[in-house]
Amino acid sequence: MLKGFKKVISIVSIAAIVLGMQSPVFGSSANTKNNGKGAGLSKDNGRKWSVVESGEINYVTNRNGPTLGYSVNSGVEYIIKGGYAFKDLNKNKKLDKYEDWRLSVEERAKDLSSKMSIEQISGLMLYSSHQSINSAELTEAQRSYIVNDNLRHVLITRVASPETAAQWNNHAQALAEGLGLGIPLNNSSDPRHGSDSSAEFNAGAGGDISMWPESIGLAATFDPEIIEEFGQIASKEYRALGISTALSPQIDIATDPRWYRFPGTFGEDPNLSADMARAYADGFQTSSGEDEIANAWGYTSVNTMAKHWPGGGSGEAGRDAHYPFGKYAVYPGNNFDEHLIPFLKGAFDLKGGTGSVSAIMPYYTISWNQDTKYGENVGNSYSKYMINDLLRNKYGYEGVITTDWGITEDIGYEIDDMEKFGYGTSWGVEHLTVPERFYKVIMNGVDQFGGVDESDDILAAYQMGVEEHGEEFMRNRFEESAVRLLKNIFQVGLFENPYLDVKETAETVGNAEFMEAGFEAQLKSIVMLKNKDHVLPLKAKNNKKLTAYVPERWYPPVKARFGGGVTPGYFAVPFNLDVVKKYFHVTNDPSKADFALVGIKSPDGGLGYSVEDRKNGGNGYLPITLQYSEYTAEFAREVSIAGGHPTEDFTNRSYKGKTVTAANTKDLDLVLETKKKMGDKPVIVSINMSTPSVLAEFEGKVDGILVNFGVQDQAILDIVSGNVEPSGLLPFQMPANMKTVEEQYEDVPHDMEVHIDSEGNAYDFTFGLNWDGVINDSRVEKYRTVD
Repeated sequence: MLKGFKKVISIVSIAAIVLGMQSPVFGSSANTKNNGKGAGLSKDNGRKWSVVESGEINYVTNRNGPTLGYSVNSGVEYIIKGGYAFKDLNKNKKLDKYEDWRLSVEERAKDLSSKMSIEQISGLMLYSSHQSINSAELTEAQRSYIVNDNLRHVLITRVASPETAAQWNNHAQALAEGLGLGIPLNNSSDPRHGSDSSAEFNAGAGGDISMWPESIGLAATFDPEIIEEFGQIASKEYRALGISTALSPQIDIATDPRWYRFPGTFGEDPNLSADMARAYADGFQTSSGEDEIANAWGYTSVNTMAKHWPGGGSGEAGRDAHYPFGKYAVYPGNNFDEHLIPFLKGAFDLKGGTGSVSAIMPYYTISWNQDTKYGENVGNSYSKYMINDLLRNKYGYEGVITTDWGITEDIGYEIDDMEKFGYGTSWGVEHLTVPERFYKVIMNGVDQFGGVDESDDILAAYQMGVEEHGEEFMRNRFEESAVRLLKNIFQVGLFENPYLDVKETAETVGNAEFMEAGFEAQLKSIVMLKNKDHVLPLKAKNNKKLTAYVPERWYPPVKARFGGGVTPGYFAVPFNLDVVKKYFHVTNDPSKADFALVGIKSPDGGLGYSVEDRKNGGNGYLPITLQYSEYTAEFAREVSIAGGHPTEDFTNRSYKGKTVTAANTKDLDLVLETKKKMGDKPVIVSINMSTPSVLAEFEGKVDGILVNFGVQDQAILDIVSGNVEPSGLLPFQMPANMKTVEEQYEDVPHDMEVHIDSEGNAYDFTFGLNWDGVINDSRVEKYRTVD
């Protein structure tokens, strides 16, 4: 963000300013300018502002107030009142309440919403489909939905570079600024701070963005202060990219170990997840000092959107609701309320001053038989009980509610569509028309529709409401959502200045300080599970480097979720050998090695469904395995808890007796074959873990096991070599076998038999080793569950 922003004057100061004591003055950069931004503020004649010309963007600096940025191409100028400058966003040559930065966010949002047409509010209720920023220029589609559909919320995925992102932001904001009421874009992002495992870190390292472990790895630190630091850093990088809303944190408690979205969570424990959710949102949302506008919101704040209400981690048999075969969340342990803890005690109970996360995203799932009032089994955004009765009324949530992406689209009715990912997920309301789905969601109290670029169906829903309730009622309902959505734009200062300094963006994103903090978090996230006979750390002997054997791994073919196609499988060394060689000599001959370092991934047990099985006369449902070798579901349910879909003429989704094998079964072969080659010499296994795993198949054969959750190779090698002592703890249980996985309740945490290794250690929640043995510190004492 631009330096030199000043804190908005307090309410006390506002009282001292009498609006209208001097005539309005209109200006552009041609009227007055300084040599430097924020310099030379005149005190003569009560003047408290100064203008600086800066290429396509001009800046007006207010003494004890915000710096205003506006595009020379937007047609917007500034207006002077009481000696201060304000942007005349609607170009009516007078100061409207929503343009007055001295007023509260609530006053400004209500004023602006009252001025908006239904078409403009409908555009505000749109959240774009995924946008990849490959150029500084907007695409025709992007221009169209900003201009023609009044869309102001853009979901950004990949960016070509930080500089490109900043340039695109400035062009997009200039376009929006010149339209209608001048409402800026509130751009957003899914998590984007994952690590490049092969990248090397050094004290001066910089990159496109700082690199951190996945959320489950942050949870493995068991340290909310690290999470808050991540939020503070990530928010600065987001704002430097033009991103002011994070579609995170994901705070579902992952109570079924088979769920493929497990790594995006903070694990299975509700209390740990609540603490991490609070720290995450406090870090992202809190501005301080000169960056603060009011109530800890400000120019470094990023709105957070906690997901997924009321928790999506209990899909039956671990299946996921992006797919028709995973649309049911089940509660065999009658444990629905525990899934709300990360929201109620975390996301809605912040300590940094902003109070609560500013947005919530419900999940796709049908929370099976949990609607005790209306008896509906529908996707959560469609559920009046989940949204209106619980979230809005019982728990008093007043922020924005945004649907997950694509929930209003029609489903596919072919058997092949059962494997369709993401869009067309209108679970439980497949019989409704598309406008009827929008109407049902709006009337529940939801404000915004993820993945929708055009407003026609929202306008059709509005007309349905007018016919049922009258114009005044529906106008009020739409303004209610508009106020919530606008507050999230006002409170982060976008109405005053949505523009970026491209040079400063390049200096901010991925700078050395941020990279170092991310790397330190990576080190603290690694969990040492096994250290037989204290084989680790592997230090040089007589000042001579040890020699490592690092075998190649088979990377199995990967089927794309979007657009079809399969990436072919291949063999490759799973570590950057240039990095390994900084710590050890490397050989291809096991007989010449002092030890072996084997890199594998946790079992890829599939998604739990096969179209081929369905076409061959089965019901399509398969087990999701957490072991590497062939698995037959001997202990699965005879009859599923939930079932039913328009393309199915049955409701029993049981897969009992069916057999699957993990896609990466060769990882097990690699470990066992390496052990044979190494004989009595140590074998160290490094597992990049996505979900809890059955390690009994090889654990007893190896000497050391390190678990990571998306870190750089260098972090792993710092542990192996003894440069750093491991301190991570398991944020979940590691199952003893697949029997306990099948018999655990999808909605209940900590209910599996855990693996006991050859050293007698139980791989339970909070378990981890350091050089001295089992860690038993204050973190363990605080979070350890007691039977």
